Amino acid sequence: MNRLLGRMVDWTEAASKGLHPAQVAGLGYLAYTLLGWLLLCLPFAQKLPEGIPAIDNLFIATSAVSTTGLVTVSVVDSYNAFGQVVVLMLIQLGGLGYMTFGSFVILSTKGGLSAERSRVGRTVFSLPESFRIDKFIRSVVVFTVVIEAAGALALYAVFRRADAATPLWSAVFHSVSAFCTAGFSLYDTSFEAFAGDFWLNLVISALSYCGAIGFIVWVDYWRKLTGKVQQVTLTSRIILWMSLWLTVVSTFMIFVGEPSLDAKPVEDKLLESFFQAMTAMTTVGFNTIPTASLSSATLLVIIALMIIGASPSGTGGGVKSTTVSALIGVMRSTLRGDAEVRFRKKVVPRARVWTATANMGFYMLMLLVGTYLLELTQRAGFVENIFEAASALGTVGLSMGITASLSGLGKLVVILLMFCGRLGPLTFGMALFFKSHKGSEASDNDLAV
Repeated sequence: MNRLLGRMVDWTEAASKGLHPAQVAGLGYLAYTLLGWLLLCLPFAQKLPEGIPAIDNLFIATSAVSTTGLVTVSVVDSYNAFGQVVVLMLIQLGGLGYMTFGSFVILSTKGGLSAERSRVGRTVFSLPESFRIDKFIRSVVVFTVVIEAAGALALYAVFRRADAATPLWSAVFHSVSAFCTAGFSLYDTSFEAFAGDFWLNLVISALSYCGAIGFIVWVDYWRKLTGKVQQVTLTSRIILWMSLWLTVVSTFMIFVGEPSLDAKPVEDKLLESFFQAMTAMTTVGFNTIPTASLSSATLLVIIALMIIGASPSGTGGGVKSTTVSALIGVMRSTLRGDAEVRFRKKVVPRARVWTATANMGFYMLMLLVGTYLLELTQRAGFVENIFEAASALGTVGLSMGITASLSGLGKLVVILLMFCGRLGPLTFGMALFFKSHKGSEASDNDLAV
């Protein structure tokens, strides 16, 4: 088995030699998606006797690999145990990232990474220069297993107490889905039936934050606790700072501005406001309130959170919190007339500023194009279409209820948006147009975007 895995890795490295890291990652995610699509198309993976259309299987496979969570068919009603396991494996592969699985196989079979794979991995993960890529990947896998196992145990107690069907499988499925910020659920109404369940809200939120904050932060703080470094990187500090304030501010805005929650007790209103803010910011995509019933003000807050998204080297999507922090630094420095861009008294390198600007520009361009195409191909209103496009591009999975009714062309548009969102719009553009590559590792004082 080890020999077979080793040969597969050798073939992969040979095929990707000379490609830009963005192209390698793009081909990797495409391979996962196509493999998942073929497996979901197998008759013995499906429950429905009439079968599931190929376009819907492709949609589900893309949504799983991109850890989005948008679905055109019910996962629990359309796929049997084998099909659900395939979906879960695609979520896990997509959440960990293409480079993680392949590199872990190499470390398990050969004991070391090639210079080419190390370079690609460092670029894909946006690692600071002080991080060793081999140790980082091992830490990612161990951290993932530990967190998902702990989450599954906690959710098992929650689902068993609630008399849910197949509580063990439901706990495992939702633990992986939450940590990978995928938002896939075995319940067609997500967690609306658990809106007032404090423990479910707590466990799902903890898993989602663990995935969305990013592996860099957890490895960084572990290195500090074990005495390997004196202080954490600027990237980690910015990620935690942005995550905290985005959560607090958006929760407050939903709490005071969502009229559908006014009749509920204050503690329930606060819990549901927090969960809606958390699910959009981490891009996990679960919901405890019907999204279509939310006010325009709340929908605007959620769209903004979906655009900002999670953090680099995490399982979530969006333009990333560090990109937004770099742009905030640009605005502040411009208003003050400073020659250098600073964030929290640290100089942001000019290359990172350009990358952040390009990243936001590509992202907004893709969002506008996606919304335009949905407006051309769908009968839904503008708000529903832009919300769907933002959710797909941000790999969030929230919807105002139009996903299942998308036309064939609409499904293809959303599929492309989800794939682009998982790779990252800027990375997607580089994969299409880059002819050569240069080393671009970040130093400890750099801001990963």
